[in-house]
Amino acid sequence: MASVEERCAVSNQDDDGPALDAIDQTWDNDSTTRPSRARHRKALGQHFLTDSRILNRIVAAAELVPEDQVLEIGPGRGVLTRRLVQRAGRVVAVEMDRVLAAELPARLDHPPNLEVVHGDARTIDLVPLVGGDKPYKVTANLPYYAANPIVRRLLEAAPKPELLVVMVQQEVARSMLAKPGGMSILSVATQYYARPSLVCHVPPRSFRPPPSVNSSVVRLDVRSQPAVAVADESAFFQVVRAGFSAKRKQLRNSLSHGLGVHPTAVGELLEDLELDGRRRAETLTLDEWGLIYRGWEERIRGAV
Repeated sequence: MASVEERCAVSNQDDDGPALDAIDQTWDNDSTTRPSRARHRKALGQHFLTDSRILNRIVAAAELVPEDQVLEIGPGRGVLTRRLVQRAGRVVAVEMDRVLAAELPARLDHPPNLEVVHGDARTIDLVPLVGGDKPYKVTANLPYYAANPIVRRLLEAAPKPELLVVMVQQEVARSMLAKPGGMSILSVATQYYARPSLVCHVPPRSFRPPPSVNSSVVRLDVRSQPAVAVADESAFFQVVRAGFSAKRKQLRNSLSHGLGVHPTAVGELLEDLELDGRRRAETLTLDEWGLIYRGWEERIRGAV
């Protein structure tokens, strides 16, 4: 069986249009409309995905059926949106670029199941867009500078999506997917709320203009309940942040530093929990973070 990288490999040829330096005069082959004269806006982190094979993999990963409601973040010029409206019952596209948002319905010949909203996905009120109790899925080609806050917001949202298929910087994807031994705060936070899986790696040549880094598509299947049972999510992540506050230090010292507690007290707590205080935060499982949080709440926090 081919590896993920082999299945997702793309050729050096660009399927969807001519030279990158002519982007503002041309349009990809998915569109039957004339291109906008508006140029790529670097300040918004705009890199438009044009590779048909990657676009098709995103749609396949979302497993869309006609009853689905999709929230698309960053539709840009609509090459993914075109595929979404063909498969889903309703698509709500949130676009931060006012010009692109205004042009998108006409680009796609005004599909009746598409609603385009100009706004910032980091702050926009989600409930009026998707309804308070209606299931929905998310697809997103996220600008690198906004990927973490947007994913975090969606995973913490009420209501939460059923699943997300997101394009992120490859290093972010690796962190989301990391196993104990290479965990980070992002790993813990992502896996607390969802089960991540790799869909595909995406090289710079799949975008116009090409970014300076590689990207990946990740699917996040949102858990019905968090992976760890905790009474206070905010306090749980306070403990996690403390553990990663001094990454090169042993767990006993990093927790002491991050929580403002004497190392002896933390060492005794870890010993009672049968956890080696010489370990580092990146080696812990989510269940072990849950143990530390509950121990902190029960034995130390009240005395601080």
